[in-house]
Amino acid sequence: MAVNYFEINSEAIKSLLSIKKQVPAIEESLKCLVELRVSQINGCAYCVDLHSREARKADVHQQKLDCLPVWRESSLFSERECAALAWAEGVTKISEEADPDDHLNRLLETFTEKEVVDLTFIVCAMNGLNRLAISFGDKPKSLVPA
Repeated sequence: MAVNYFEINSEAIKSLLSIKKQVPAIEESLKCLVELRVSQINGCAYCVDLHSREARKADVHQQKLDCLPVWRESSLFSERECAALAWAEGVTKISEEADPDDHLNRLLETFTEKEVVDLTFIVCAMNGLNRLAISFGDKPKSLVPA
């Protein structure tokens, strides 16, 4: 890591990380899938590594993790997961979105308003964390035996 932002402003990082504890409406496995997908879109190697491991701990099946980049072409994901992943992609790529209202209306067919707000906080926090990790040069530590 080029700049140790964790150490320099640990309170801000703790605040950002605490969002994950403030979104009880979203089940852990779905949080993991959303965090991982956002990190894949943003190209954050550190976060992809971290959230892949967290997803496995949350009992997300390996096949879902393998197919997450192509979730739209897969039949492995539930309607709820697909709606959340579509929302996560839309919020992450907000500047490319033609009609965010359409996405929100579709999401509200599957999720409550509380769940939509919680899901959006997860996506926003993950985007912020990705940008910090990428900007300051975080890389995953190898767990592969030499």
